[in-house]
This record gives sequence, structure tokens and C-alpha cells, in this order.
Amino acid sequence: MQPGPETSLLDPSDNTALVCVDHQHDQTLLVAHLTHMAYKVHLSPSAEDILLKLQTNSYNVVIVSENFKGATPQTNPILREIVQQPGSQRRQHFVVLLSDHLPTDDAMSAFAQSVDLTINNRDLANFKPVLRRGLAQHRELYQPLHDALTTAAVM
Repeated sequence: MQPGPETSLLDPSDNTALVCVDHQHDQTLLVAHLTHMAYKVHLSPSAEDILLKLQTNSYNVVIVSENFKGATPQTNPILREIVQQPGSQRRQHFVVLLSDHLPTDDAMSAFAQSVDLTINNRDLANFKPVLRRGLAQHRELYQPLHDALTTAAVM
């Protein structure tokens, strides 16, 4: 599936999302939710292309299926790349891990997987409210840090 937004350039003011899911039905559902939430969505056919996109673009939300292209959570190259990013770069992404076995919105599971939010595949119908809640909690947690960094940069 290659929606129109894929070919458009990203503007710094855009809300952007990178969807790393290879099941067509899930991909369609996620793109619909994200588009409705005013995100510019990029998809990718391969892990290599996704890694390149992560190096060249800053996405607000990155959604990764733990089994993307047959990977496991331990061997998933996208998750490994995100974990290895420097903290300042990593904090720019809100990383959502889609899983068959992890519970939805479980902070301990997210921490153990080095992501910001976990969503069980059975809960994809509730993706939008779960993502909104997760993003609100993330902003609340990191707002003091971002304010301090902005203040330090001005000085």
C-alpha cells in the first residue's frame, strides 16, 4: 500500500509518522487512524528503507511491528537502530511497539522493550485513544526537559 502522502516531502511543522507494519489490514487501519489524527504517514517495503528514513527524517511517531518482515523483538533491526540512537535523537520519536503477546499500554513491557508504548494487535481498533493517551503522558513527562534544553540553548 502506497498512499499519496508517501511521496510528499516532510515539513518541520508536520506531524509525521513512520509505519513499519507488513500486514496489509493492520497497515490500512493504522494509516486511517493516523491520517484522521492529522499525521503525514510514511510506509516502507523494507527494513533497509526504514533505517534510511530514520537516519534522514525525524518522525514524531514510529510504529513498529515486533515481527516486521519475519523478525523477532530481539532481531528486529528497526528496534535495534532506535535503541542505539543518541538520547537526544531518540527522544524525538514516540515509538510504539505492536505485539501479539505484550499487553496494551503496559509501562513495564514498554520499558523492557525500550519503546514508549506497547499495543497488543488485538487492540488495534482502540489505537487512536491509546496513542493519544500515550502521547499526552509522554509530553507531560518530557516537557520540563524540553523547556530546560530550550532555555539552555538561548543562553
